[in-house]
Amino acid sequence: MLFRRIFLRWIQAATIVLPVWLVVGWAVFGGGGWGTLGLIITVPVTFLSLAVIALLTSMRPTVRETRAVSWVDVGILGGWHAAIIGFGFSGPPMASFAVLSIALALVAFWYAIVQLVRDGAKRMQEQMAEYERVARAGAAPGAAGGPSVQQQPFDIGEVIVVEERRQAD
Repeated sequence: MLFRRIFLRWIQAATIVLPVWLVVGWAVFGGGGWGTLGLIITVPVTFLSLAVIALLTSMRPTVRETRAVSWVDVGILGGWHAAIIGFGFSGPPMASFAVLSIALALVAFWYAIVQLVRDGAKRMQEQMAEYERVARAGAAPGAAGGPSVQQQPFDIGEVIVVEERRQAD
C-alpha cells in the first residue's frame, strides 16, 4: 500500500519531471536539428498526456478514498514512464521507445477512462442500493411500498400576500 501511495504522488510529479527529462536527455546525449524539432513537438504533447492521465487516475473514487493507485495502474503507468525515460536517452533505440511510449500512452488513457467510469458506476449503484434500503425501511410491513407514517402538513406560519391593483382612469 505504501508503494502504491508513493506511486500516486509520482504520477503527479511525473507530469513535470518526465518532459524536463526529455529536454535534459536531448542536451546530454546529443540531438541533431531534427531532434530539436521533434523535441518542440514531443515535450508539450508528453506534458499534456501525462497531466490528463494523472488527472483521470486521481479523479477515481477508489483512488481518492485509499490515496493509492491499483497494481494495474502501477504496471501500465510504470511501463509508460519507463518508455518515456528510455526515449530521453536519444540513442539508436530512441524510435522503438517512441513507438512504445505512444502505444502505452493510448493504453493508459483508455484504461484510466474505463476505470473512472467503472468506479463511478459502482459508486452510483451503492448509492442507489442505500436509497432503496432506506425507502424500504420506511414502508409499512403489509403495504405495497406505501409510507408507514402519515405525514402531517407543514405549517410555515403567517404568509403576507402583496397584490398590485391598478385603477382605471
